[in-house]
Amino acid sequence: MKRSVLAAALAAASLFSAGAQAALFEDDEARRAILELRQRVEQQRLATADELRRATDENVTLRRSLLELQNQIEALRSEMARLRGSDETIARDLADVQRRQKDIAQGVEERLRKFEPVTVTVDGREFAADPAEQREFEAALAAFRKGEFAGAQTGFAEFARKYPTSGYRATALFWLGNAQYANRDYRGAIANFRALLQQAPDHPRAPEAVLSIANCQIELKDNASARKTLDDLVRAYPQSEAALAARERLARQR
Repeated sequence: MKRSVLAAALAAASLFSAGAQAALFEDDEARRAILELRQRVEQQRLATADELRRATDENVTLRRSLLELQNQIEALRSEMARLRGSDETIARDLADVQRRQKDIAQGVEERLRKFEPVTVTVDGREFAADPAEQREFEAALAAFRKGEFAGAQTGFAEFARKYPTSGYRATALFWLGNAQYANRDYRGAIANFRALLQQAPDHPRAPEAVLSIANCQIELKDNASARKTLDDLVRAYPQSEAALAARERLARQR
């Protein structure tokens, strides 16, 4: 009986010891597993932290690069704006230069035209005349047409003296004689009408000049000379209107 109890006790002790050992073994495995898990977690944390740090560093670098790029873009925009402004300034300056060149060229052309001969037609005759010559003749003629006979006489006399070979000369002598007639300078008028006939007997104003000589002779009470002048007019220019007027006067005198 006592042996049986002892044996049972030993068996129970043996089972307990084996169970304890088994439990102890399981606890060691669990601790090792926990340690390994902790190590893996720590390694993962460290790896994650390292990746996060690298990502942060890369992010900082990227932001810095983006900021530098933005600054470069702004600098390029500013440079482009400056260049655009420079281009606009250059374009304006070029336009101003071209406009000034055009104005200068036009001014030069205008000044040259003041000296270059121009083609004019007076009393059916075409000839070349200097612009100044043309202006002086037209000024004297304008004075005559306004009834300013003294000014016209001075103007035409000065013109005839200043331009002795002008294509205007015969016409100027005609109007000079008419201005003198209007100013009652009959002898001076006769002299200039005769100068016209001597210079250009075929001039369109020649028949009128002969008739005007007759008018001056009549004003001077030299009727005999006037009659002879009228006869000469009819013979020299029979188809002219002045000859027709001369015939009518001669008919009245007979």
